[in-house]
Amino acid sequence: MAEESTLLIIKPDAVRRGLVGEILSRVERKGLRIDDLKLMRIDRELAGRHYAEHAEKPFFGELVDFITGGPVVVAKVSGREAVTVLRTLMGATDPVKSALGTIRGDYGILVSENLVHGSDSPESAERELTLFFGG
Repeated sequence: MAEESTLLIIKPDAVRRGLVGEILSRVERKGLRIDDLKLMRIDRELAGRHYAEHAEKPFFGELVDFITGGPVVVAKVSGREAVTVLRTLMGATDPVKSALGTIRGDYGILVSENLVHGSDSPESAERELTLFFGG
């Protein structure tokens, strides 16, 4: 099992609902480390680079509008198999299909406002961490 780092974004809906502490607590209780953390507003240019793989999809504009619509908390999270562990902890993208006990299963309501983002592979994690925390 490899030690790795991944990006966690606590999205505007979770920040607005006061779930930042709960989400970070779950990450730590799972055994992952929070190596870097910041509260910020993502501008449209950064959002476009972050979601570049979705640029040609019909929902791209909605993704950008949502992630830029309020403050977010971004974190560099590390630990054994951090990418897989964090994505499992987050739950399925659609909160209705997400298991109870996951962040989205317990707190999510809409697929378009699904509380958190986590990198989907070690390669994506490296690219996304560079976007948000520099190289």
